[in-house]
Amino acid sequence: MTEQRNGDAGGQPGPEQAGAGGGQGPERQGWSKVLLVVTALLGLAGLGYLGVQEALRARLASDGTTAPSMPMQTYDGKKLSLSDLRGKVVMLDFWATWCPPCQAEMPHLIKLAKEYESKGLVFVAASRDEMPDAPLFVEEFVISRMPELAPYVVYAPDEMAAAFQVTALPTLYFLDREGRVVDAQRGALSEDALRARIERALEQ
Repeated sequence: MTEQRNGDAGGQPGPEQAGAGGGQGPERQGWSKVLLVVTALLGLAGLGYLGVQEALRARLASDGTTAPSMPMQTYDGKKLSLSDLRGKVVMLDFWATWCPPCQAEMPHLIKLAKEYESKGLVFVAASRDEMPDAPLFVEEFVISRMPELAPYVVYAPDEMAAAFQVTALPTLYFLDREGRVVDAQRGALSEDALRARIERALEQ
């Protein structure tokens, strides 16, 4: 009596033969399910991020809002109003010396302000350090950490922050050449994200 081997007539196909057909093996099917789950989760995460961004944007001054023209003190003791900058696209950043995300983002803002100045961009770094000591805090920060920031600094009064619904730092606005809001962001941005927003604002 002889032993019947896999592959003989009437025998059951072995694992190799089963996998040789058109069907997927259990391991391959398992990976397919994992990929589907990961893709679905990434999609949900993306939608969640967009939802958060929209919610944050909804809490800021809406597009088309005209910027208030109240005077602000500059770093060198002069006066500046946003209405003085009509004809330019304004990148208005509310920040503070004690704010780590503001500190991290500021070098990108300064670099891009210089790069796009010839195209009509003006950078205004509106300090929200506590008055009346804000000039002292900012001067120490500028001298010790960021001398290139000095030409862009103004001190934003509470009325200005309220008009722009600034409740967290940093908060960034773009104003068109007529002084109207065209974009806004709460939270720090990367250099690439800032560049994209600048170019979009300049095209308005």
